[in-house]
Amino acid sequence: MTGTSVSAFDRSELRMNPLFDTHAHLNSKDFDENVAEVVERARQAGVVGIGVIGIDLATSRRAVELAAEFPDMIHAVVGIQPNSVAESSEGDFAEIEKLASAPGVRGIGETGLDCYWDDTPIEQQQAAFDQHIELACQTNLPMVIHMRESGELIAEQLARQSQLPAAVMHSFTGDWELAERCLEMGLMISFAGMVTFKKSDDLREVAKRVPEDQLLIETDSPYLSPEPLRGKRPNEPARVEHILRCLADVRNVPTSRLAEATTANARRFFQLP
Repeated sequence: MTGTSVSAFDRSELRMNPLFDTHAHLNSKDFDENVAEVVERARQAGVVGIGVIGIDLATSRRAVELAAEFPDMIHAVVGIQPNSVAESSEGDFAEIEKLASAPGVRGIGETGLDCYWDDTPIEQQQAAFDQHIELACQTNLPMVIHMRESGELIAEQLARQSQLPAAVMHSFTGDWELAERCLEMGLMISFAGMVTFKKSDDLREVAKRVPEDQLLIETDSPYLSPEPLRGKRPNEPARVEHILRCLADVRNVPTSRLAEATTANARRFFQLP
């Protein structure tokens, strides 16, 4: 069988077991001119759902607009990302609270902590994270957590809560000890393009051990293009199949099985039929 034949077979197999990109930023300026084309390419690649994630009030509003425009494909998540907290205006979070009840909204976020950038003081980030946790609990919506170089602080803050919503650690980059803490709290773990990078052996070892029913996949478009497309921006949801193939390989399971499992997990997470 030729390489082309193998690729065609695998693509057909994935279409029989559709894919779900749980985290993309189709509300970013990278997609202002061609979002319909990007969504169509995702369909052609077997993607049946895309979580479009807000990072501030404007992108959260845009996520809601896209969910209305593509109701069978796009599911909005609204919130203020930790790096956007300092520049948000007074009253922005009250508007996020209103957006949470809009049609097509399926989650709160992205929220969390970021210790890589210093755009927002950590105390301010933590206060905003608490607000999002409370909103997710009040609305019974799942929460999307941003965790750049802050996994331990996030786990500690979550452990202090009297109540936790369903949540996912998006674009997970931590070690197994952190993953285990998150899994014990009932969190989902989602892997993006970094798990495919050649030097990400340790991350692939973590991905191998995450229980199948707590595993999600994402592109984090337009960022983190996976191998073999690393560095080619913008990334887009059609490329989520590369993350799926990588995880299926390291877990030694058929791509069809993992596609079915991660898509079912995404539907359950976002409370979709």
